[in-house]
Amino acid sequence: MESRSSPSTNVIRFPGARSSANPSRDQRSLMDAVYAAGSLSIAASDHATKVMATRLTIFGFVVIDELQTDGTMRRLRPSEAFHASTVRPWRISKPSGRYRIDEQWPDAERELFAALLA
Repeated sequence: MESRSSPSTNVIRFPGARSSANPSRDQRSLMDAVYAAGSLSIAASDHATKVMATRLTIFGFVVIDELQTDGTMRRLRPSEAFHASTVRPWRISKPSGRYRIDEQWPDAERELFAALLA
C-alpha cells in the first residue's frame, strides 16, 4: 500500500495586496517629482518624507529650505537637516549648480570651497 502525504508548508498567504514600500524607490520618485516640478513643499509633520529628503540632500541631489516663523526661507545644510525637527515645513528643490556658497556660512566653511572656485 502506498502512502501519500500532502506537502507540508509553513507559509501562510494573507489576502490583500502586498506593500510596495521600498525606500530607494520612494527616494527616486521623490527626486523625480522635485526635478519635474522644480520644488515641493513638505508639511512640518511629514517625518518620512523629511527623512528621504535628508538622504537626498546629503548626496547633493536636492536642497532643503526651512520656512522660518517670519515667512523667510533658510537653506539647511545636510547636518542641520538631519537634526531638524518637525516644527517647521520645508521646501525641497533641485540644486542650482554643483557647488553653492552661501554668504551666511561661517568663514571656515567658505574656505573649504575656495579651491573649487579658483
